[in-house]
Amino acid sequence: MGCPEAELSVTVVGDRSIRTLNRDYLGRDKATNVISFAMQEGEFGELNPQMLGDVVISADTAAREAEEAGESFWSRLCFLLLHGILHITGYDHERSGEAVAARMEKREREIFALLVEEGLV
Repeated sequence: MGCPEAELSVTVVGDRSIRTLNRDYLGRDKATNVISFAMQEGEFGELNPQMLGDVVISADTAAREAEEAGESFWSRLCFLLLHGILHITGYDHERSGEAVAARMEKREREIFALLVEEGLV
């Protein structure tokens, strides 16, 4: 990912907490599976170049999605963490169009396959 000496905050919360974050920071009054907050963006982005940002994952939503997909909770949690990290490192499938979304999905598949291969998922 090009960030060998980086820091990342990961928080796992419930639907109520992630809904509050989603509403307060993104203007979406609903629960979601993962939200990322990049620390290298904005006015003070270069203050601490090693601090990538924060990834917040809803365990409630992750559990529902895992059950619906027939996969383990751990696998879903790892995938959501990966998805959040990709957002922090510049991939934005929501605002950047189909080409970036396709690149992000490809990168997710590549990295997730490596995690599976290494027995981490």
